Amino acid sequence: MSPRALDPAAGDPAEDEDLAGASEEADEARRRAARRRRLTLTGLALTAVLSAVMLVATLVNWAPGDPAAREMTVAERERLAAMRVTNYRDLRAGLHVTIDGGTARTDLLGWVDWARQLAYLDVGGPGAGALRGLAQATPTVLVVRPDPAAVPTPATPPLVPPADGWRLPADRRLDPLLGLIFALATDRPDPADPPAGRWVGRDRINGEAVDILEGPLPGAGTAPTRTGSAAPTGATGDGRAARYWLDPAGRLHRLEVNLPGFGPVSVRLNRADRPTIRPVEALGGRPSLPRALTAAERDRWRRLPDRLRTAGGAVVTLTGPVSAGTNLRGEGWLSWTAGTAYLGVTDLDADGPRTLVRRDRSGFTRIDGPSAGSGSGPPPVPPPDTGWRADPHRTEALDPLVDAALRAARGTGPEGSVRRVRGDSLAGTPVDVVEVDTAKGPSRYWMDRNGLLRRVELPTRAGAWAQLDLTPGRVPRLTPAGATR
Repeated sequence: MSPRALDPAAGDPAEDEDLAGASEEADEARRRAARRRRLTLTGLALTAVLSAVMLVATLVNWAPGDPAAREMTVAERERLAAMRVTNYRDLRAGLHVTIDGGTARTDLLGWVDWARQLAYLDVGGPGAGALRGLAQATPTVLVVRPDPAAVPTPATPPLVPPADGWRLPADRRLDPLLGLIFALATDRPDPADPPAGRWVGRDRINGEAVDILEGPLPGAGTAPTRTGSAAPTGATGDGRAARYWLDPAGRLHRLEVNLPGFGPVSVRLNRADRPTIRPVEALGGRPSLPRALTAAERDRWRRLPDRLRTAGGAVVTLTGPVSAGTNLRGEGWLSWTAGTAYLGVTDLDADGPRTLVRRDRSGFTRIDGPSAGSGSGPPPVPPPDTGWRADPHRTEALDPLVDAALRAARGTGPEGSVRRVRGDSLAGTPVDVVEVDTAKGPSRYWMDRNGLLRRVELPTRAGAWAQLDLTPGRVPRLTPAGATR
């Protein structure tokens, strides 16, 4: 018999082993439960810390949101109504217009002079197309100087614009946009009651607080301003009104509008960038203060016909922005003693066939085709004997300019009221620009201080100015060999 069997305090070995195993399992369960409690407490602590950090950050950065959009107050309506007069009184401003066409975005960067009704811009961006380059515009005329090689990035145009290469574009898609820019200013306030609008928010531009007001397009209901187009009227293409960023003084800093035919358009004004803009010759040249002729100027003007007949003739170059897409240039001669002129004329943008133009006492005749040659440069001398026709022709728009230059040497010279428009210079020669008002419109004569004619200018039907520059001197025979003078 086993001693353990005689010992009443001794347990069953198998039962002891079972109890030992159960105790170990209980200890392991307790340990797992303790680990779960520690992990739970750690997670809760981390959550509490993160919540506290987020709460503190939110409290530090929290600011009350802008009030909801509302109807404009009376003061805000009056400020918006006076905005265009404020622009007019400020005279001019820097301008950056963006036409948001996505990958075909177009940028116009430069200046607008509302007082003189003149804009001078660099047209760039991927969507500029054939208009890439420089542009100058009045409310009625747009002239451009294309530069297809220019980089797409917009740049400020040179303060002194190039003298040559300006023409009337065939592409008129910028007309409504330019009409909008000029409509931003007027010399009298708009009505302040109707139409009403909305205040939609606040903003800061260049550190200055501005209100964002929503209302009708500027100049809504105005008469047409540009040939073949009008200033924008009414609401935008998708029914929304324009948005204006106005400071407390009523100065416009930004305008956003969905313009029909363009899509989203942004106009930003730099009111500190306001240089004086000089219009190019195709728009009439730099501004001036016209006045009556002095005694010395009247004497030179009276003697002009005699001086021209004494000079005999002149080499001439011609620049004629005639109509949209038709810009003529020419070279040749005229004779004041014989009353004749002879030029080779072609288009500024074409290097193809040209037209020979001859003026004698019987009128204008022309030759087209191979016998007229091609390209620019003076016409062939002597002039061809045959082939001259008096039919209507696209170059006949320049006939009044040639006639005006020849008429200056007839009798007592041009007839009409005379005034001095300004002093200027041409090829380094000081001149007086004299304007004569006639029943057919104004004509300008550039006289040097010796009393010789250096340029004649006339407005074309498109509203631009055409120029005929003259260098007095000897000229070749301007009539065919078989013709009589």
